Amino acid sequence: MSADTIRYYERIGLIPPVKRTANGIRDFDEEDLRWIVFSRQMRNAGLSIESMVNYINLFQVGDETVPVRKEIIAAQIKMLKEKASELDTAIDRLEFKLANYDEHMIPAENSLRAFNLNK
Repeated sequence: MSADTIRYYERIGLIPPVKRTANGIRDFDEEDLRWIVFSRQMRNAGLSIESMVNYINLFQVGDETVPVRKEIIAAQIKMLKEKASELDTAIDRLEFKLANYDEHMIPAENSLRAFNLNK
């Protein structure tokens, strides 16, 4: 994760303020690193910054927000599964086109080429 991203995450409250040395350099401890890893994992899972901030705010409220935090994660899982299904369909279509390129793609490309020439 870049230094700019860490500064941004710290500024918006995704990670707690990091202690600094006398020279003003961030001095990360184990807890800071866990927050950074957690934030990166959630972002890599596709959560929006807004959802991540909401999740962290709920976490800071306490255990009574566990059901809502679970809902945030469950909603993201559902979205990722839908996206995975769409990607699987796209892969299947491309594999079909590649396997049948001469029969399907070349005639379609020739038709498009002829259409463009007639404009």
